[in-house]
Amino acid sequence: MKRKPIVAIIYNFLMALATATLGALVLSWPLLAVFVKVQKTNVLVKTSIGTVMKNYTQLLYYLLSPFKEKLRMSDFPTSASAARHFYECKLLFELAIIVFIIGLVILIFLKMRKRFNYIYLSRTTALIFMILPVIVLPFALMNFDEFFISFHHLLFNNNDWLFNPTTDPIINVLTEEFFAGCFAIGGIIYELYFSCFILAKK
Repeated sequence: MKRKPIVAIIYNFLMALATATLGALVLSWPLLAVFVKVQKTNVLVKTSIGTVMKNYTQLLYYLLSPFKEKLRMSDFPTSASAARHFYECKLLFELAIIVFIIGLVILIFLKMRKRFNYIYLSRTTALIFMILPVIVLPFALMNFDEFFISFHHLLFNNNDWLFNPTTDPIINVLTEEFFAGCFAIGGIIYELYFSCFILAKK
């Protein structure tokens, strides 16, 4: 059966982004625990590591759950601008969840109908997708702060993401190094997704 290259390209690109985004968000929990312990940022907010992680769990639940309408962290206040930013992030993460679930349903359906070739990528195409992030990598490594700012300007049309540590102390534990780690995890998941096509026998 003839494959549909455009369909396969669009499907896998969206699935790779969704998988990388959600994977990075979920793995950010243990990553934050490590960074808080190493950087001792809990001292800045005058609380224990356990309390920081409890509040971050509440934040993650808000970002990932469609049933959680209001963000409330037990020990960290949230300003109006920060609440708006977290809500915008929530919409993006929920979009990623929708894309991932739809993509998974499509995958199962095609597997059952033995039409997996509709979304199968050639090794060459998969390699091209793996090379694309490398173009951005030098910029991110040389100046992550500038990369982080450009990333937010690309996704958001306001400055609500610029948190004030006084009114939103959670930002004291969500350090630049932590976010760099999250991006690195997302990048690794993205690369692993397309490497499956290169390592596959077919």
